[in-house]
Amino acid sequence: MSFSPPNEQKWADQWDQLFDCLSAEPRREIIISLRDAPPDERLPLPDAAESPNQSMESETLAIKLRHHHLPKLADAGYVHWESEPFCVHRGPNFAEAEFIVEKVFESIEEIPDSLLENCRVLGELAADG
Repeated sequence: MSFSPPNEQKWADQWDQLFDCLSAEPRREIIISLRDAPPDERLPLPDAAESPNQSMESETLAIKLRHHHLPKLADAGYVHWESEPFCVHRGPNFAEAEFIVEKVFESIEEIPDSLLENCRVLGELAADG
C-alpha cells in the first residue's frame, strides 16, 4: 500500500480531530455515557455530559454543550444531537472515539499514577480493577 501526501494529511487530520474531541471532559463524558448505553438509545443532556470531576451548574453546562462541545463532536460524526428534547445519540463515526475510551479503560492498570490522581472516573475504575 502506498501513501500519497493528501491521504497522509487526511489520516493525520482524523487523528488530530479525534484527540481534540476527547480533550475536554464533557465531550469524553458524552462518549463514555453513550458507550455504556444501548447503541440506539438517546441520552438526555446535560446529564450525559456531567462528570464527578467537575461541578458545573446544569444550565451553564447546557449552554457550553450547545455552543461548543456538541458541534465539535457532531462535526466529527461521533454524535448526533437534538435541541428538543435536548439529547444525544451515536453518530456514524462513534466507533473511533469509543475505541480510544475502550483502550484507556482496558489499560487502567498501566496508566501512570499522575494521570489517575484526582480523577474520580479513572480512580474508581482503577480501584475496581
